Amino acid sequence: MSSHNTTSEPSLPIAVIICSGRQPRVGDQITSFVIRTIQSKYPTSSLTLIDLLSWNLPMFNEPTIPSQIRSSSDYIQPHTRAWSEEISKYKGYVFVTPQYNWGYPAILKNAIDYLFNEWKGKAAMVVSYGGHGGGKAAVQLKGVLEGCRMGVVERMPGLHFPDKRVLGIAAVGGELFLEGDGAIWGEMEREEIGKAYGELLSLLGEEKKKLGRLNVA
Repeated sequence: MSSHNTTSEPSLPIAVIICSGRQPRVGDQITSFVIRTIQSKYPTSSLTLIDLLSWNLPMFNEPTIPSQIRSSSDYIQPHTRAWSEEISKYKGYVFVTPQYNWGYPAILKNAIDYLFNEWKGKAAMVVSYGGHGGGKAAVQLKGVLEGCRMGVVERMPGLHFPDKRVLGIAAVGGELFLEGDGAIWGEMEREEIGKAYGELLSLLGEEKKKLGRLNVA
């Protein structure tokens, strides 16, 4: 396992988002794998888990275009105000998304579209998974996040289910073998996640420097 320098890591809050709303699902297991991988390489990272399923946001039902909203108090719906306040806590985000029919889940698009300024100027990283690794979903999601004026890491790890047996287990929300000898993913996938997270930290560092220059000016 390669080492990573953690001494210069920004101690900024980062949310790791479970982007699957299906029941049953394996998104929670895979997101836990991503979090453990990040923490093993960057032990001082400040990570908070967000599960879109537990938020249970209805289809967007605000009367005002989100880009026109400047404060959570300006939203009409209590669930929107709560979602706005939650997302505003973080400087960066790790989206862990499945791929459905070459795209990412509707629950994720809805959650993104509820807000705009809360996402704007923040940094994001995408980890996808699926029978083909989820690359098409990741590319689509990257475009949407950039539309929200976010900085998105170019490296997007894709976690492939290695065979039909594992795909079958995943389809029914069964337990995936993610640790130890014989685990479906190994050091190659962990290294890719670690490199992408390092790029996310670099984006956060650049944003921190920009804010510092603005404050000085």
